[in-house]
Amino acid sequence: MSQAPATPFEVLTMGRVGVDLYPTQVGVPLDEVKRFGKYLGGSATNVAVAAARLGHRAAVITRTGEDPFGRFVHTALRSFSVDDRFVSAVPGLPTAVAFCEMFPPDDFPLWMYGGPRAPYFQILADELDLGAIKDADIFWCTATGLSHEPSRTAHLAAWDARGRTKLSVLDLDYRAVMWESPVDARCKVQEALSAVNVAVGNLEEAGVAVGEEDPERAGRALLERGVELAVIKQGPRGVLAMTASQTVSVPTYPVEVVNGLGAGDAFGGALCHGLISGWPLEDTMRFASAAGAIVASRLECSSAMPAAVEVLELMIGRPPHD
Repeated sequence: MSQAPATPFEVLTMGRVGVDLYPTQVGVPLDEVKRFGKYLGGSATNVAVAAARLGHRAAVITRTGEDPFGRFVHTALRSFSVDDRFVSAVPGLPTAVAFCEMFPPDDFPLWMYGGPRAPYFQILADELDLGAIKDADIFWCTATGLSHEPSRTAHLAAWDARGRTKLSVLDLDYRAVMWESPVDARCKVQEALSAVNVAVGNLEEAGVAVGEEDPERAGRALLERGVELAVIKQGPRGVLAMTASQTVSVPTYPVEVVNGLGAGDAFGGALCHGLISGWPLEDTMRFASAAGAIVASRLECSSAMPAAVEVLELMIGRPPHD
């Protein structure tokens, strides 16, 4: 892959990319949908887009197919000001595609096509730009990247090169279809927790990672495994963030939910923004929660990521649900 930039990235992510095909008909079963919108997708990619939208130098490490959708990925990333130098094609494999159904406020079934042979699982350790990974202010990965080889080995190599000298974030992102079993996922995620200093996930993901679904017990279990900041997302009940010396609970912002799938990625990009900016923990969590709420109120994911002024306007104009 390409050489590291002269100026290090503020946010460098690694993991899934693909094309999201979202129905423009809300509340209609997928087999009856006739119209779709096409969007850039993939959790790690969306986080990079969200960070770029908030003004940060961002890039993503991932892979596509040598096909029209792969070309679309590059075009879309550039349009969002995300550096695409670490996005390479895998000959013979199609770019991953995902479909979802829309049943607001909390039911968004997702079908991901590509499986173990998806190009983003073909990230190779010996092709990583370890200098760029080491120098980035924040390195963000998802647990899904640990579910298949050679992606898992590439993630471990990246963390080994980086150490814990800067912020390394593991999104506990759990997709059951990607794993042999929850036990397999827990084993591999717990190994990864020893290499990162921030862990982010919802209650189900925390349950898979550390066997705890009570928010505070899950947070403490993550801290006991060496992370410095544990963030537990609780849906409508808000967000809990814990460090060794501080516990912060933040409520949600009330919005009319259109599509909840990209909210966590918007939260992630905004979390990166707060961490880079050195904000107090509560301010960071409130900002991230508001960013997630904005995207939940929109159909798209990547193209829905808000600018900082939009997040601040929501925070000022609409108090959270306490």
